[in-house]
Amino acid sequence: MKISDRLRETIEEQIATGELAPGSALDEALLVERHGVSRTPVREALIQLAAEGLVELRPRRGAVVAALGPTRLIEMFEVMAELEAMCARQAARRATEADLAAIQAAHERCRSAAGELDPDAYFYANEGFHRAIYDSAHNAFLAEQAQALQRKLRPYRRLQLRVRNRLQRSFEEHQGIVDAIRNGDAELAVNAVRNHVIVQGERFADLLAGLRQLESAVPRPSAAPAAHTSVNTDPAARIA
Repeated sequence: MKISDRLRETIEEQIATGELAPGSALDEALLVERHGVSRTPVREALIQLAAEGLVELRPRRGAVVAALGPTRLIEMFEVMAELEAMCARQAARRATEADLAAIQAAHERCRSAAGELDPDAYFYANEGFHRAIYDSAHNAFLAEQAQALQRKLRPYRRLQLRVRNRLQRSFEEHQGIVDAIRNGDAELAVNAVRNHVIVQGERFADLLAGLRQLESAVPRPSAAPAAHTSVNTDPAARIA
């Protein structure tokens, strides 16, 4: 794996875990020092993260972790719910015994994490559960689109799991999805997944409360950033 790809994954994980909250500055010089790499892979990693929608590159101001507004979040979760519902429909029709075994194994990992009340372990097990459903749809393009949007929503999906009792409720919703797919009931699978992913009502209020806590923890910039902290997106500069 290229250095820039490894660095992108590291920063992506820090964003997903909340270590880098929405609005956090990504100082190029500090990233170079912290990760012991040159400027070129740092710039490439930030450009990749910007393409994923996780980072914003601001002219003369450098890079910051993208902060999504409430309206945008609702829109993205609505699309995520429909993409995953499509995956569930196809999985209910096309899943092989091996696919069903993979979904069940991922479901059991979620059970273990929920039983231990470990939101971090559940977050990763939950990602595996949803990926198993994507794979079971046997539609590579659909899976790619679902995974791309899932990456953008990782910080917010993780944040939801920290709400009290959400782990157990999420696991119970998973059980309904597993049963529907195993029974080949496409419409029930669609409804179960859609209701599981969509964020509205109390869940949206909880998400907004969590976002406010994250935003309040982000240090406010002091003086204007020095010129060397900005990210140069000129392709010629990235070759050096």
